Amino acid sequence: MTRGYTRGVALEQIRLLCLDVDGVLTDGGISIDDAGHEQKRFHVRDGAAMRMWSRLGLEIAVITGRDGMALRHRLRELGVRHVISGSKEKGGAFEGLLSELGLKADAAAMIGDDLPDLPILRRCGLPIAVRDASPEVIEVAKFVTTRPGGAGAVRDAVEHILKAQGRWADAVRLFDPEHPAAKALGGAR
Repeated sequence: MTRGYTRGVALEQIRLLCLDVDGVLTDGGISIDDAGHEQKRFHVRDGAAMRMWSRLGLEIAVITGRDGMALRHRLRELGVRHVISGSKEKGGAFEGLLSELGLKADAAAMIGDDLPDLPILRRCGLPIAVRDASPEVIEVAKFVTTRPGGAGAVRDAVEHILKAQGRWADAVRLFDPEHPAAKALGGAR
């Protein structure tokens, strides 16, 4: 997708993956029990992709406008070190993260689904929309996942980037060094 967004994308430069939560890591639904406790449902393949990304030495961050214990538990379990929750202005949070990591915006990808994600999507090197994102987000995206938010969209995006970087075989090897696909996709990097 290029309509409305013309800067070229250099996928080999992507070192930071930024994620929204509701609508990206989840399907966007919010469950609250009678005691007022929020529950979220996460897709296991998204978690595996996030671990894969980190194990390959790449940075991952979550920038979300909401906060909650379910999210904190899941991100801690996945080893996500950069979590910006309760962010009312995601663009500023993104700039602060880039400064902290010593990266340029072109080295970052962002997966978003709705209007609050637009400031980052317009600034980052690789704007990504989940399949069921708002039309405004899809319009600026350079890549749209085949899966909707909360259903493996992060896994789609990670695979897309790593294949473009020639690192997919390395990712497969993390889980199964003897897998035929890992052997067929290339030698050691």
